[in-house]
Amino acid sequence: MSQFHYGTDRLTVHSALEIAGGKLKAVLSTDAVKNIVASQKTVQEIVEQEHTVYGVNTGFGILSNSKISKEDTATLQYKILQSHSVGVGDPIPEEVAKLMLITKVQALAQGFSGVQLSTVERIIWHINEHVIPVVPEKGSVGASGDLAPLAHLFLPLIGLGEVFYKGVRQKTTDVLQQFNLQPIELGPKEGLALINGTQFILSFAVKAVQRMHNCMEAADIIGAMSLEALTGTKAPFDERLHELRPFSGNKLVAQRLRLLLNDSDIMQSHVDCGRVQDPYSLRCMPQVHGASRNAWLHLKELTEIELNAVTDNPILFSANDTISGGNFHGQPLALPLDYACFAAAEIGNISDRRCYLLLEGKWGLPMLLMNDVGLNSGFMIPQYTTAALVTENKTLCFPASADSIPTSLGQEDHVSMGSISGRKLNKVLDNLEFILAIELLSACQAIEFRRPLKSSELLEFAHDCVRHHVSFASEDRIFADDINCVAGIIKDFSFVEKVNAFAAERKINLNKTFEQFIV
Repeated sequence: MSQFHYGTDRLTVHSALEIAGGKLKAVLSTDAVKNIVASQKTVQEIVEQEHTVYGVNTGFGILSNSKISKEDTATLQYKILQSHSVGVGDPIPEEVAKLMLITKVQALAQGFSGVQLSTVERIIWHINEHVIPVVPEKGSVGASGDLAPLAHLFLPLIGLGEVFYKGVRQKTTDVLQQFNLQPIELGPKEGLALINGTQFILSFAVKAVQRMHNCMEAADIIGAMSLEALTGTKAPFDERLHELRPFSGNKLVAQRLRLLLNDSDIMQSHVDCGRVQDPYSLRCMPQVHGASRNAWLHLKELTEIELNAVTDNPILFSANDTISGGNFHGQPLALPLDYACFAAAEIGNISDRRCYLLLEGKWGLPMLLMNDVGLNSGFMIPQYTTAALVTENKTLCFPASADSIPTSLGQEDHVSMGSISGRKLNKVLDNLEFILAIELLSACQAIEFRRPLKSSELLEFAHDCVRHHVSFASEDRIFADDINCVAGIIKDFSFVEKVNAFAAERKINLNKTFEQFIV
């Protein structure tokens, strides 16, 4: 297994997910060890010389003017983990909590936080053994960092809180006993270094980058299938047209649609049909899907800056050179997360419109995609679900970053609410996966009414992927079962992965010249 070296290698969305999935081994680099040890010595020097440095020998937030004695500097760090563990709600997914551990190690390994080497090594132990702290989903305002979730994340270091281990939620003390381990002893500043940072926001951003990319890849494939079923034209995807308005995302989607529709018998069958223009949800896929691709790329680029950033406070350059700043503030991610939220919702919005078109009974398709309607409702009601999900997504599109509520008695008077932005985007993606599943079901149903004509090789393969799980519906049945089944192959990425692998076998590069749009 190849290795990632904390502190020297650059962390990306892909490598962070590979580490979380156990596909990439992460270890501390030699430089990281040296920098961590040197930074911890800096803290000891500050304590011994009794320099006043925020969070080392002072209280926190509005209590920063409260002096802490040399004897109490270590005790202070235990208290901050306990006092800030105020999260509520359901636990976040284990993968997200594991990403929080991974991204925190990358920040600490750069040697500006003053933590002990043994502390970082214990965090890496949690990652390697998949002993994942239980972190409540709510309670962070996104500055001063993700205080509450990070406090819960690191309670297990001092033997408190709960963890998931082998799929079971357990007390930390019970799991430590299984490994014959004792809680660690925190030194000065360590508690503050552990809870200062944006790792909660960041980890949700990492998952959103991965999930949104999968949804956009699926949306292009599914949209092309809907266009085929509706006997739409590929003329609006002409490369010359998009060179006149050369947004990168638009050009990529137009390229993908051209390749997906290439050599289609269905397309060839109606070239002289006399239809002048298709509805916008077909014709404008490059502009709409492409705009969301641009938003996704912006989020990806900023997420990968944050993956390699130091978001602690104060920052320690030396015992006589410390800076209390605002690197913990979540605004740099809160804004692009909200932007991506709108972009993801719009993919669902246009997908629902294509679902509706498929039901209208125009252009040779039976109304509601069944021959015997009246007795059967056909695919009418699944579109109700897309309509409901699209509207729910619209209600989630209020930007959390537009709000700020002062905390810490006014000391922290502007906060990002980026933690809400990150969670909200992932909720929109939950709904989007179901919307796309319903369009995919509908498009597969519709395309069979074009037989014996065949679509392109790629789209016929995509159709077969669905038919491996769900059959053609000649009469009503419990469509929720079909929806959940098809949503499953979107949610687990297998639908897109299989289509991409088939394209690669046929030497078709759907993302040619657009490598920046790949996770």
